[in-house]
Amino acid sequence: MIVLTNNGGIAATSCYLIADEVQKKAVLFDAPNDTVQPLLDEAKRRGWDLIGLWLTHGHFDHIADHAIVSQAFPEAKVLIHRADDPKLHRPNAMSIVLPFKIPPRRADGYVEDGDRLKIGSIEVEVIHTPGHAPGHVMYYMPAEKVLIGGDLIICGAVGRTDLPDSDPEALNESIRRVMQLPDDVNLLPGHCSPSTLGQERETNPYVRQALMERR
Repeated sequence: MIVLTNNGGIAATSCYLIADEVQKKAVLFDAPNDTVQPLLDEAKRRGWDLIGLWLTHGHFDHIADHAIVSQAFPEAKVLIHRADDPKLHRPNAMSIVLPFKIPPRRADGYVEDGDRLKIGSIEVEVIHTPGHAPGHVMYYMPAEKVLIGGDLIICGAVGRTDLPDSDPEALNESIRRVMQLPDDVNLLPGHCSPSTLGQERETNPYVRQALMERR
């Protein structure tokens, strides 16, 4: 497995290109504005077939350049959880004023909790982790011990819950669920630097508080 990353856009958001280099299949996770093109170019340079754009959730900074992905790889399937699908349909219906417009689109398919996907030979499990957004999901590759984390646990903190459809209690429950995974799982978050779940358990005060509240 090869993992390539780029970080940028209006909210310094990370996207990840994960590939099975033997079978030459790849998936892009999230599409921040002005950030995906170098990864798309690299996929083409290496002869990888980009089979999907798999979204962690529908906030603008994670979906902004979905059209660029589809233009470069028309067969790549855009997947999202149904609870965040409305954000794809109306991507500009938000309180924040953006310096660009995000074209609306329909998803090519939906992911649900417990779904098992594949990138070539790489097995991927979908974990529904609402709280920051109702349709927030994480993508877990158990054999590789990699977790595409979106905005659940980021920057030594957690995703914000002051948004109209956020839910602090659901976020804490999602944290407790994810932290049942092994400590040596590598967390690739939607913002800031990668870490491990063990590091977050030891150093992230929001994670520690959520775990203390376990019932």
